[in-house]
Amino acid sequence: MFGSHGLKAVKSSDLKLLLKAVHRGELPCPITRIGLATTGLLRLGDDLDALRGLDEAGVRAVIVAVLAERS
Repeated sequence: MFGSHGLKAVKSSDLKLLLKAVHRGELPCPITRIGLATTGLLRLGDDLDALRGLDEAGVRAVIVAVLAERS
């Protein structure tokens, strides 16, 4: 389903969009390609291996940690 590139290839701005979509309930978790497509984020599908199978709290925690580490 997802590639094994990790989150390194995902721009911070895209991670913020992803987090916003999850926060607003627009992107259900666990994240699927269909969910990404419906939110206009399908282009990220190959780079989200680290989020595979995570519930909403897990997705939020990983994205927040990655963004915090980058700043």
